[in-house]
Amino acid sequence: MNDRHDENHAGTQAPRLTSLSHGGGCGCKIAPGVLAQLLAAQPASSTAAVFPNLLVGRETADDAAVYRLNDEQAIVATTDFFVPIVDDPYDFGRIAATNALSDLYAMGARPILALALVAMPINVLPRETIAAILRGGESVCADAGIPIAGGHSIDSVEPIYGLAALGVVHPAHVKRNSTACEGDVLVLGKPLGVGVLSAALKKGELDERGYAAMIDATTRLNRPGIALAALPGVHALTDVTGFGLLGHVLELARGANLGIRLRYRDLPLLAGVETLAARGIVTGASARNWASYGEDIELAADLPQVARSLLTDPQTSGGLLVACAPGAVEEVLACFRADGFADAAVIGEVIGGQPRVAVA
Repeated sequence: MNDRHDENHAGTQAPRLTSLSHGGGCGCKIAPGVLAQLLAAQPASSTAAVFPNLLVGRETADDAAVYRLNDEQAIVATTDFFVPIVDDPYDFGRIAATNALSDLYAMGARPILALALVAMPINVLPRETIAAILRGGESVCADAGIPIAGGHSIDSVEPIYGLAALGVVHPAHVKRNSTACEGDVLVLGKPLGVGVLSAALKKGELDERGYAAMIDATTRLNRPGIALAALPGVHALTDVTGFGLLGHVLELARGANLGIRLRYRDLPLLAGVETLAARGIVTGASARNWASYGEDIELAADLPQVARSLLTDPQTSGGLLVACAPGAVEEVLACFRADGFADAAVIGEVIGGQPRVAVA
């Protein structure tokens, strides 16, 4: 395990980052059911009906807002931040930045710049620790080819880091989470299980190999989204984050007003997560996710006992989820594999009927 701690100016050991947070990564998101209630009370004054150049607003819980500038360009805007999922400050910064940029790639956009969102317990964490978090975020943005051009910082009880990020996309290439078609095939770009590994880390039960796998998954930029958006056979696109695979698949189903069928045994999983989940090492967010949307999910009776925990496991910086025509599957998989996403896999299909998700 990566168990390095910085020391403050008095020579005492700095606290573990995860000890200062009530949750971890995207597992600290507000539960989808609660969020829906909060947003239901908001006025509809920011919808596309009022602003015709707003191509994507908040109507379908999509990954980012999209505003058309002209016939050739649209600006894509998103923000994402969270409390630590790991104790290494540099890795925390990398994960948070990768996760924030994922929302741009999920809309098919090419990132152009980011602003840092920094809230830190200044009197608790050493300056060196905070600086390492910022360097981690900078390193990911450099890998994405963009600057962190500014930002905002406050003194906070919990350490929080993330980005407000902007991208550009051709209006014709914008991919939404609500436009899947009956007969589409679903492809998932990254393996599941980040939440389970983060829970194991917090309990001191994650070995070096497990930690390396978690870092590799959560810091891999979802760059294939740019190429995927240009494929005519790709009909819908999103990424899997804090609501778990089932939550984001259900968003696809509700947006298209169609059913979706998943095959549990085809899901790519990070090594060891089934064993850990079977031992009860899961996040609290998994149960909250199920409580929010479980009534719209049908699980086959012969699924493994850990299936529900893994299907609702909150993913931090998770994979892209693609709904494409059957004839486009090989192109989609080729886009993933060209960028090193060897675990990309076909996991289900869009079917007719009510907007529900069945898992066999």
